Amino acid sequence: MVTQQTEGEGRAGTHTHPATTHSHDHWHVTHHVNENGRVEHRTYWHTHEHNHAELTHSHNYSQASEDQHHGESAHVHDHNAPAHSHE
Repeated sequence: MVTQQTEGEGRAGTHTHPATTHSHDHWHVTHHVNENGRVEHRTYWHTHEHNHAELTHSHNYSQASEDQHHGESAHVHDHNAPAHSHE
């Protein structure tokens, strides 16, 4: 287990989310080079059970906003085992 900390405090202050497994729509973001050679962000989403390891962090938006908009954030995980942490 890696000890997590923050170097600075955001308006919400440093806090820790416990490890959890849950389901909700979650987003993925890819980079796409268009016909003009410019990079575009493309998003897609799907739902399945997935896990989050314990996380200690800080941010400048409210904790209520963090909880409300969690499902709209991009997530990274192994799609062969999305609810399993690989060590």
